[in-house]
Amino acid sequence: MIIKRDFYINGTWVAPVTPRDCEVIDPSTEEACAIISLGSEADTNAAVAAAKAAFPAWAATPPAVRREVVVKILQQYELRLEELAHAIAIEMGAPIDMARRSQAPCLPWHATNFLTAFDALEWVRPLGPHAPNDRIALEPIGVVGLITPWNWPMNQIALKVIPAILAGCTCVLKPSEESPLDALLFAEFCHDAGVPAGVFNLVNGDGPGVGAVLSAHPDVEMISFTGSTRAGRAISAAAAQTLKRVTLELGGKGANLIFADADDKAVERGVRHMMNNSGQSCNAPSRMLVERPIYDRAVEIAAQVADSIKVGSAHDAGKHIGPVVNKRQWEQIQGFIQKGIDEGARLVAGGPGLPDGFNRGFYVKPTVFADVVPGMTIEREEIFGPVLSIIPFDTEEDAVRIANDTPYGLANYVQSSDGARRNRLSRQLRSGMVEMNGNSRGAGSPFGGVKSSGRAREGGHWGLEEFLEVKAISGWDPELA
Repeated sequence: MIIKRDFYINGTWVAPVTPRDCEVIDPSTEEACAIISLGSEADTNAAVAAAKAAFPAWAATPPAVRREVVVKILQQYELRLEELAHAIAIEMGAPIDMARRSQAPCLPWHATNFLTAFDALEWVRPLGPHAPNDRIALEPIGVVGLITPWNWPMNQIALKVIPAILAGCTCVLKPSEESPLDALLFAEFCHDAGVPAGVFNLVNGDGPGVGAVLSAHPDVEMISFTGSTRAGRAISAAAAQTLKRVTLELGGKGANLIFADADDKAVERGVRHMMNNSGQSCNAPSRMLVERPIYDRAVEIAAQVADSIKVGSAHDAGKHIGPVVNKRQWEQIQGFIQKGIDEGARLVAGGPGLPDGFNRGFYVKPTVFADVVPGMTIEREEIFGPVLSIIPFDTEEDAVRIANDTPYGLANYVQSSDGARRNRLSRQLRSGMVEMNGNSRGAGSPFGGVKSSGRAREGGHWGLEEFLEVKAISGWDPELA
């Protein structure tokens, strides 16, 4: 049993003002794997005060010094990669090989991309040749509150903490109480890397106890939140009273448009992408739209692929998907599966209940529904589990209409050998990201959406800019440095 009750505030580990124990449940076993404490308003206020006191000096620190601090954080990661992967596996159920290969390495991937963007930043630059004595300056926004989710925990910490530190901000991190262990390790990385006291602070807690306090706090200049659309709305409302900047990365219901001229692996690729991380990704391609001439064959392939995907413990090595994060999530997913059956979708793989061979753990069968009709619950709602809906379409216009008919707008996907069609669709689909023919977005590409998916842009120079203010200056003496 891991015992981690303390918070990291002002460069030291401190006990909560009022102890409030919370068990972290291993979703593979349904047993407690750790005990943390949930913070209160008093703990949050202490962390914000530390960040506020540290801000002037950190904002004035030369960029090269801030850069070196991030490099040292990465050095700590390299020393403790296995420990980090193990923490992620037991707290949220990512199979250990996936945790090593995909979850934990989000930190160096994003940090390296941020460093590349950081090196190209012009902190003070001319407005233009028409105004030789005008300058545009980039300055850190101030104290930032960072609220991260459980599904890709280190990914979101890296996308928020690293650019905040590089920009010259000081921060208070509230990780999900479902997945706090990787965040506590990250705090140790920061401490051992020599991050100055107060620049990075961590308070574990739930939404009412810590998240709401950060959102409304008058000394917090910005909230960066990743999570549900419902919570994003509440955070926006709370933050409005202090007119702070709010950046939100929320839910999704991605459409994957597969045309008759797509490559032979398009359907399999879509199914495996959907089932990755047990379907717990906001950018998952959860609606597969298939052109009618290949629809029947696509349904057969999707069912075969889903049936071939193994489910297993996060503690076991191998290529399989693990459990979903907790009992509440498992029950919600079961409800959606039953709803799909009740509303007349055709179940072709998976279904309700635990997979064969399991009587404990929050495991979900990789599930595929065919003949899904737009407007069905499983077509509209973000399920956040390994459940795929397949929908036929007849024309390109039909596909675009169905894909865009959603409150969400995070990521969409196109599979076609017709380059003109791909280019055309990439502009017509209403989403912050479009990936085509299995090509992942490149290093430094921004992650974010539109509509109810929020409008954050995380990663690369866009992710840095979210933590910076733009100041316009006139009367600058161009003769001086």
